[in-house]
Amino acid sequence: MRPSVTGFEVHDIRFPTSERLDGSDAMNPDPDYSAAYVVLRTDGGHEGHGFVFTIGRGNEVTAAAIEALRPYVVGRPAPTSAADLAVLHHDLTHDSQLRWLGPEKGVMHMAAGAVVNAAWDLAATTAGLPVWEFLASMSPEDLVSLVDFRYLTDVLTRDEALAILRAAEPGRTERARLLREEGYPAYTTSPGWLGYDDAKLVRLAKEAVADGFVQIKLKVGADLDDDVRRLSLARAAVGPGIRIAVDANQRWDVCEAIRWMAALAPYEPHWIEEPTSPDDILGHAAVRAGQPVKVATGEHVANRVVFKQLLQAGAVDFVQIDAARVAGVNENLAILLLAAKYGVPVCPHAGGVGLCELVQHLAMFDFVAVSGSREDRVIEYVDHLHEHFAAPAVVEAGHYRAPTAPGFSARMHPATLAAYRYPDGPQWLARRPAQEVTS
Repeated sequence: MRPSVTGFEVHDIRFPTSERLDGSDAMNPDPDYSAAYVVLRTDGGHEGHGFVFTIGRGNEVTAAAIEALRPYVVGRPAPTSAADLAVLHHDLTHDSQLRWLGPEKGVMHMAAGAVVNAAWDLAATTAGLPVWEFLASMSPEDLVSLVDFRYLTDVLTRDEALAILRAAEPGRTERARLLREEGYPAYTTSPGWLGYDDAKLVRLAKEAVADGFVQIKLKVGADLDDDVRRLSLARAAVGPGIRIAVDANQRWDVCEAIRWMAALAPYEPHWIEEPTSPDDILGHAAVRAGQPVKVATGEHVANRVVFKQLLQAGAVDFVQIDAARVAGVNENLAILLLAAKYGVPVCPHAGGVGLCELVQHLAMFDFVAVSGSREDRVIEYVDHLHEHFAAPAVVEAGHYRAPTAPGFSARMHPATLAAYRYPDGPQWLARRPAQEVTS
């Protein structure tokens, strides 16, 4: 008989990254990188792992939202095919009462994405393939069957998506070979956290160039004079041939974004990321038109519909998908197809625990089977917390190496799940006041 899903575990996992200001930016000064983490187990002995990324408080809310999806998963046959994964995605995102909480956005939608991604990890592990290769082995017809085209057909029909995938099909084998040999270009945000002092910024920027990165990213948006000074120091440290992107993390109003970027433009930023609210399509279009720096956004974009509108409005130069913000692999496939339709490069967001591990698969699949291009495309890399994963992302000479381990690279070590469980794991008990621990 076909194996069934018999186990469904949810863990609240948090890392105290705020202690060293890793991940700090103008909008989020004290993040504790966290994961509302789900494990699916089958009676056939396989497992699937997935998670929602958060920055600390509220992780228990996302964990509770994942728990609410248990009845849709436990007892059903373990997914192994595109058809299984399409039905599961539909079931998790179309429950009318749970969907009402969004609809198709916010905590409930991200929770569905965690379970969907865990199902992809399970299916790919069962097939003995990494997710990027598992996806790239599917026919165009199977890939199109994974996408929910509701709300998209005014700009992307099923037939148009099929044509995009069929056009890329002849070169799949060669591109997969290139990917295994050369990897996928990366950029690093590690030098640019806003809480770092100038000396640390300069040191890490120089180290990034020495490590082979041709693009770094700096957080901006708290104080214009500080941003001018920091960008000047970074430019002097890396020289004119290295791209420096900047990221405001939604800090500005539209007019403020235009004024601020006009002041930073002499230092040739490669893009300005999240200059204003992620929901403000027309605001992003105004920022793009009102100053000379290209615009990137997407890590907080709620769903495929908002991405559609950003592309329709000509509001972005770079689409930044996030593996754990929308409803998993299926919806990210829709977004990749939209970006391909409009000819806009996809440069995934990966600033958070486990996001590098996940999103590398989506970008690599895009290269092999959707866009067929690595031109003007890079995946973010943040050098934090990879040691907690069984198959961590590997970056060498400024390039992600193509994962070879089966699955989605999402699996954390059991020791990590035990140590960083919130609030009663040893790492967190050690940080609580003594009287609170003993009470």
